[in-house]
Amino acid sequence: MPKLAANLSYLFQELPLLDRFGAAAAAGFTGVELLFPYEVPAAAIAERLERHGLTLALINTPAGEGSERGCGALPGRERDFIAGIERALAYAAVTKCRRIHALAGVWPEDRPKREGEAALVANLRRAAELAAAHGVRVLIEPINPRDLPGYFLNTPAQAVAILDRVGHSNAELQLDLYHCQIMEGDLARHIRDLAGRFGHVQIAGVPERHEPDTGEVNYEYVLGLLDETGYAGWVGCEYRPKAGTLAGLGWARAWGISPRT
Repeated sequence: MPKLAANLSYLFQELPLLDRFGAAAAAGFTGVELLFPYEVPAAAIAERLERHGLTLALINTPAGEGSERGCGALPGRERDFIAGIERALAYAAVTKCRRIHALAGVWPEDRPKREGEAALVANLRRAAELAAAHGVRVLIEPINPRDLPGYFLNTPAQAVAILDRVGHSNAELQLDLYHCQIMEGDLARHIRDLAGRFGHVQIAGVPERHEPDTGEVNYEYVLGLLDETGYAGWVGCEYRPKAGTLAGLGWARAWGISPRT
């Protein structure tokens, strides 16, 4: 049965960040993920994780300044990228997080992407080596351009081609099925074809990005397929609650999420 992790950057937003850990545990989650943990000390996050018996499944590298979303594919920003990896690894060490999403960045429209591909491959090779020394895996995620215009990676095929060039066992795909459905659909084929290539999965309803039991994707079937293909990792719940986190959690009861009474 898939292990569901509450994305605390999306869920329980009615609470201050550190209070969301306890709320997630009370709702029945044993794992959480967090896009950008850097607004609070790593030790404070570690204390909440230990207090509530939670695993931190995933964090992102720092987003950068303003509207930036990382810089892994941006030539000339190699030093900034590695600094972000090192900062993420420092947080991972304290919080015992074992997976880091390395953000590729927003690509300028007037530049050929092959320049960014070369930069991202080189950066990921170095990041994979650095992370391996800490027992942490590095992931890249395709993101649809409707949610994040200009993001460098948009489809699983693009990401896998990059990973093939990186050629390092410590670099993996982060398969967000919400983004995949918007870009290409055919989720069953993607899950089967990419089995063994992805180290983390995320879900949300399509197209509104609400609870997974809303919209066009049959997640009961999709999550069952993850079991069939042998995926044993975390499934991040990265969606926007339609009417409050707890009010919309009924969909997750079939996967062991049962709020305490």
